[in-house]
Amino acid sequence: MTYDKLYNKLRNSPISREDFLNYVSDIASFCGDIEEEFEMLKACGFPLKKENENIVLSTTQTKLEDEIFCFVDIETTGSKPDQHSIIEIGALKYQNGTIIDKFESFVYVEEIPEKIIELTGISTQNVLKSPSLVDVLRDFRIFLSGCVFVAHNVSFDYGFISYQMDRIGLGEILNPKLCTIDLAHKTILSPRYSLPFLNEFLGINTPVSHRAYADALTSLKVFEISLFSIPEWINSTQDLLDFSKGKK
Repeated sequence: MTYDKLYNKLRNSPISREDFLNYVSDIASFCGDIEEEFEMLKACGFPLKKENENIVLSTTQTKLEDEIFCFVDIETTGSKPDQHSIIEIGALKYQNGTIIDKFESFVYVEEIPEKIIELTGISTQNVLKSPSLVDVLRDFRIFLSGCVFVAHNVSFDYGFISYQMDRIGLGEILNPKLCTIDLAHKTILSPRYSLPFLNEFLGINTPVSHRAYADALTSLKVFEISLFSIPEWINSTQDLLDFSKGKK
């Protein structure tokens, strides 16, 4: 069983500690202790909380204005996390209309392919004295703690970072995630939905593209524009996540 089954169960209703144990005991990585497993899942970003004798998905109870969304973008040497490397991470935390924190770092790699240099403007020289992947991802995990992970084409950034974190021994990430492409499709009428196109089409006009922090900022602006057109019934974080995925 994957964590998705537990998440989908909690989306619908709280579950007892006994039911929680039944779910997590089917997961290969289960540590054998319910309290330890609960804390380990939370540490990996799974939005759990205890309420009386039940286990609750916190996103079902958190109002949109109270949620902390972490907008993330990465630049990499290629598209495959098992073959390629992260060279830059940019992220910002956003709550109730305000950017409350930001994260930006190059990542050391020995060499950047010429086509990536042309696309991003990031040269091998830029990253040679940068922190290691382990150091950057360790700091980024702390930064991401307790947030909803948001990105344009979130499956790429989320999957790449999670794979790399797990590979270096930091564990995968289990934060709830939101894709601004999905949200834009539901709320914005546009001929195309790539980030560079929306940047120009919506008049966002972030002057830089294919750089991590700039693209994270542009995805935030797309998110803000989308919020003007969401249905009135959306009150909680989970409402928005479900709406973006077409589940409601």
